[in-house]
Amino acid sequence: MKTIEIKGSFRTELGKKSSKELRKTGNVPCVIYGKEKNIHFYAHENSFKNLVYTPAAHLVKLSIDDKVYNAVLKDMQFHPVKDNILHADFIEILDHKPVIINIPIKVTGDSVGVLAGGKLSIKRRTLKVKGLAADLPEALPIDITNLKIHEGKKVGDLSFDKIELLDPKKSLVLTIATSRVAQKSDEEVAAEAATEATNAATAAAAAAPAAE
Repeated sequence: MKTIEIKGSFRTELGKKSSKELRKTGNVPCVIYGKEKNIHFYAHENSFKNLVYTPAAHLVKLSIDDKVYNAVLKDMQFHPVKDNILHADFIEILDHKPVIINIPIKVTGDSVGVLAGGKLSIKRRTLKVKGLAADLPEALPIDITNLKIHEGKKVGDLSFDKIELLDPKKSLVLTIATSRVAQKSDEEVAAEAATEATNAATAAAAAAPAAE
């Protein structure tokens, strides 16, 4: 999994007043939940663009003054109107301790159901996983080649090396839904073909006198 670096500074003051002043200057108050203690810092809101405004999952290298912490994003709060970042929470990564993170799915293969006229419907764009940082993939591949219309994949149908899926096993991840084209029966197709043939014959008969 790729790593994004965010540079920041330790907070010397805490509290609502201090956080408000930081936001006025375009900075985001942040917390790292570490093994021994929580670390309070701030970073400019522009530093979060490649972390937040992307469907991809990333590890985060937090360079705070003269210290470096490896972490994953736990939560982020946004302003309800302006949509700017109000606060960010991180969890420190330890080599021997699993982390929990949402990782996007990646659909692979050409479904036989889609080729027959069905439509791929994705219910979950990401899945919550647990694993060591070194084992976390950038995306979770899901092969849909053999899926027919009305078939799908649930969390319980999936498995990946060295990581655990935490979402409910019965949760639907994706399905091949019936489309308007796939809903047509053989009788409807035959009727449409007969109608087209009749229309073509009528048009030919109407055009014959004009040709003489």
